Amino acid sequence: MGADAEPLSISLVELLFKRIKIIGSQQNGPEYLYEALGSVAQGRVKSIIETYALAEAAKAYERVAEVKTRFRGVLTM
Repeated sequence: MGADAEPLSISLVELLFKRIKIIGSQQNGPEYLYEALGSVAQGRVKSIIETYALAEAAKAYERVAEVKTRFRGVLTM
């Protein structure tokens, strides 16, 4: 997390077509952390991942290196 005094410049087309969300957080007290962890524990937070068989490790690596994965690439066995 970080902040800058400079204005943020981003394409509205990217925001719309890539479904990008910009949210802010002040990282308030620990009660908010407990609330967030509770949401995860209740299954209300879902990770978006791409899975690859171990035999496809080279392909997975290429996609990650080329920034083509969506969020996270995971190898499965």
